[in-house]
Amino acid sequence: MSMRYGILLLLLFGANTAVLAQSSFEAGLAEEDVTPAIGMEMPGGYGKAFHKQIHDPCKVRVSVFHDGKKKIALVSVDALMIPRRLTVEARKEILDKCGIRPEAVLIGASHSHSSGPVGMVQPGQYDFASPFVQKLAYQESSCADSLYLNQVKSAIVKAVCQADKRLAPVFCGAGKGSEDQVAYNRRFHMKNGWVYTHPGKGNPDILSVAGPTDPEVGVIGVWDQQDVFLGCIVNYACHATTSPPGASANWIYYMEKAIRGCLGENAIVVFLQGFSGDVTQVDNLSPYANPSGDEWAQIVGGRVGAEAVKVLLSMEKGTLQPLESQSVSVPCRHRVPDPDRVKRCYELVREAPTNETRTDWTFAKEIVLLDALLSQKSETEVEVQAIQIGPVVLLTTPGEMFCQYGLDLKEKSPFPLTFPVELANGCVGYVPTLEALGDHGGGYETRLTSYSHLEANAGNVMMERLLKMASDMSPGTAPSPEPAPAFRNPWSYGSAPPELK
Repeated sequence: MSMRYGILLLLLFGANTAVLAQSSFEAGLAEEDVTPAIGMEMPGGYGKAFHKQIHDPCKVRVSVFHDGKKKIALVSVDALMIPRRLTVEARKEILDKCGIRPEAVLIGASHSHSSGPVGMVQPGQYDFASPFVQKLAYQESSCADSLYLNQVKSAIVKAVCQADKRLAPVFCGAGKGSEDQVAYNRRFHMKNGWVYTHPGKGNPDILSVAGPTDPEVGVIGVWDQQDVFLGCIVNYACHATTSPPGASANWIYYMEKAIRGCLGENAIVVFLQGFSGDVTQVDNLSPYANPSGDEWAQIVGGRVGAEAVKVLLSMEKGTLQPLESQSVSVPCRHRVPDPDRVKRCYELVREAPTNETRTDWTFAKEIVLLDALLSQKSETEVEVQAIQIGPVVLLTTPGEMFCQYGLDLKEKSPFPLTFPVELANGCVGYVPTLEALGDHGGGYETRLTSYSHLEANAGNVMMERLLKMASDMSPGTAPSPEPAPAFRNPWSYGSAPPELK
């Protein structure tokens, strides 16, 4: 071999090695248990309720991706919400231990109403207030547990570190399917000109549904180099309120079972909740009684999981590049209750509630708590985030976003696959559309509470920033099948006229 030829081979080999290094694509997945103990509070309402049994494990599920240049981490937590403080502290530890930057870490809540005590009132949140307000907050409201919050934070950090250590070359794919039989908008135009949330089956005053649903099941799949299925990310828009008996991941548990039953019992299923602030499993127009909680969870989770399996089975595998991430904080002001209303609410909550006054008392209590919070701040910093995985962009907010916002993002996004993710990296309550807060709006989600009180235009502000971040990114190309060979001849068995004799 001549020296010139050897140098040429060396140059070619070196160039190929560089290309391979640049195009390397790795992933690691992990999960940790965060099942609450019996006796802990069950979040999701404006009063106290407690877990009496365990139905299935609550988990933190994680996928970490690395394209040779950048790492991102997708974290799903079987939780009602993710307190902002928990996000900030977990991200700091992840940066220190794994080097993954905060804007590249997405921490999303599944919004399971059957999960552990992460909300609503946070530890010490009302310590500044009067003893009476503190009593309303800590004794009459759903409260987070400080020890459980630390457990969840530790589990998030541990799972991300485990996934990071498991990084290895993988094949990935991305796609979407459709499941339109288990999620329904819960808001309805009524004959009196208002909108009601859950007006009740058989209500003769219902005119029409007041909002859309989003049937899209977004999926990212991960396989090792031996074609063993490692796990997936699933994005779907439906409240996790099926209420199986006991502490539970809710219908997400059965979605995981469906995927694992078909593709591998050790697969990690990272679920990221879509924009579903006004979408649940309840079909208010159905003439039939609702299923039991466990059956309902099986129906929703099983069908969503089955659709995810269909997408995974037909998914082309390769690499999903590039990886990119951005986040920005936007200031949002608050809707402020009228001072006369606040005064009346104080008067009402000083009396013990009765069966007849319970609802009015509950929301009067919420106005009193909101008034106390607003005395400490005039606006809230809201983080919105965009994470790119090749042809997929995940667009996140900390709000319970009305479904229409998610559909608008998908229509206007430059990406072929856009996965809206709500209740990520914090929690700011319901974010209704301007129409829902208009003259003929209304319903549960538009009520002023200590949980939900952002200004009317907050949703549009978030959408504008999310679309700007998505437009700053260039969509990657999804893996595609090998092209068919050039046409030569038709199938000889089939290229024949009909034979009658």
